[in-house]
Amino acid sequence: MSGRVFTTERKVRFADCDAAGIVFFPRYFEMLNGVVEDWFAGPLEASFRELHLNRHVSVPTAAVEARFIIPSRLEDELTFALTVARLGGASCSLKHHISVDGQLRFEAAQTIVYVGPTLKPEPWPEALRVLIAPFVESA
Repeated sequence: MSGRVFTTERKVRFADCDAAGIVFFPRYFEMLNGVVEDWFAGPLEASFRELHLNRHVSVPTAAVEARFIIPSRLEDELTFALTVARLGGASCSLKHHISVDGQLRFEAAQTIVYVGPTLKPEPWPEALRVLIAPFVESA
């Protein structure tokens, strides 16, 4: 994998866990959304506030496929790594890897789509495309 990797960390909280003390699977999807939000606000220079409230556009998830490898537990320090598998005209295929101390716990493939106020796909604006491009994995 070459291409830039966006990484961030987050501790597993009590609210993330089920009665067995492990991350309740839907919480991972909330976490993924948070990672995407941080990626946009950080290196992509377009916070969700800017996108949603000022530009009246959004980047909803069109597809997600996940693999749960090893359970994560309360207070584990999760490391999230995001890369771009493919940047299309209006879509962007993301890869997520979540690990603890280098041990892979969860991975997902997610497709987001750039949509305008009518919720119809629109081409990525050139300014965003240029900032996403360094994260695209090369073969």
